[in-house]
Amino acid sequence: MREIRWVRLLSQLENASQLDPLVDRVRAVVNGVIRPQPVRDALHGVPIGHPVHPLLVLIPSGAWLSAAVLDLLPGNEKAARTLVGIGVASVLPTAAAGYTDWSELHEQQMRVGLVHAAANALATGLYAISWIQRGRGHQTIGKMLSMAGLAVLSGAGYLGGHLSYRQAAGANHTEDVPHRFPAGWQSLAPLADLPQDELIRADVAGMQLLVFRRGDRVDVLSNTCSHLSGPLDRGELIRGTDGEACVSCPWHASVFSLETGEVLRGPATAPQPRFETRITTGQVDVLLPHSG
Repeated sequence: MREIRWVRLLSQLENASQLDPLVDRVRAVVNGVIRPQPVRDALHGVPIGHPVHPLLVLIPSGAWLSAAVLDLLPGNEKAARTLVGIGVASVLPTAAAGYTDWSELHEQQMRVGLVHAAANALATGLYAISWIQRGRGHQTIGKMLSMAGLAVLSGAGYLGGHLSYRQAAGANHTEDVPHRFPAGWQSLAPLADLPQDELIRADVAGMQLLVFRRGDRVDVLSNTCSHLSGPLDRGELIRGTDGEACVSCPWHASVFSLETGEVLRGPATAPQPRFETRITTGQVDVLLPHSG
């Protein structure tokens, strides 16, 4: 079975470079309003290990879908209006999380995301007017506006699904590492060949690894950033508040601990796969737990 034409149109939307000036302006506003960094990290979902936006989306969409069901049954006008209002009120934090994630995406993802956000804004406007009309006693108009809002919301949801699953926005881009790296210890390099206090890339078993040596200690992570696959060896070596060695991704400035792989700064939410190391007669070997 072939893809429907709608999907092909989305592929054209991904490459619609004429949207880029608007994308740049909206992104500048988002980055100027949503700050400081701890706030952005919370909205990205760093504390919970994955994006928080999909969780928040359940509140307005669930409330509005429930209102639609009540609208089909008699005698539920007050309850339906309450649900419409809850949905409208919950849009602000949901949109804040979505825009924060959107501002740290690739160009093609941001183009689709901008249309997704515009559709959600239109749906919210329709529901807000519906809430007002219901309060004035205009139930029929209020219900019609809600149904129109639900239709627009469904289209926006489709765009969100395309963004998340087809374009992999918000996905962990290192999830496949344990499935592709062989089990057991693998030879990395002679210790003497590894430079001190320098980020380097090494290829082991067909996979790119990030290597950092301090004396006889060698820290090894996947070189592919979990956020959007940025090359960490091209990033910046920085020190944490306690002197911990960290790497900043060159693409979107996510920061990871070189010692543990833990996310210290978003937009990444998934930690970097960390490899165990050992030194045997001057040879450094690596092991990825639970690989293979």
